[in-house]
Amino acid sequence: PLMRSKTRIVKGGKEPEIWGFDGSSTNQAPGSNSDCVLQPVFTCPDPLRGGDNVLVLCEVQLTDFTPHPTNTRAAARAVAEKYADMSPMFGIEQEYTFFQNGRPLGWPEVRLPRGAGPVLLRRR
Repeated sequence: PLMRSKTRIVKGGKEPEIWGFDGSSTNQAPGSNSDCVLQPVFTCPDPLRGGDNVLVLCEVQLTDFTPHPTNTRAAARAVAEKYADMSPMFGIEQEYTFFQNGRPLGWPEVRLPRGAGPVLLRRR
């Protein structure tokens, strides 16, 4: 459930390669058996650093190159491959909060608002 990141600097023009890391530092492995593997699966220009910098998305694997238990991307890829002849459908929900006078619109000045349910707003 947590986003994790690792930074690695490689020589310009070199393709990203498989590399290992200590999984105990990211709470993905116990200290007694902490070796994990990062397998590059996607690269794109780095929008934050710019220039020739590249972001590399990786899958976490165990040392036998099977998906790590936290690697939900591997399961998603398997489903995508199984149903490759179909077009996925999904929706994105984005919520907004309007503010007025430093608090959410309709929020009472001196108390917490009522619980979920019909919204009643008083006009002044």
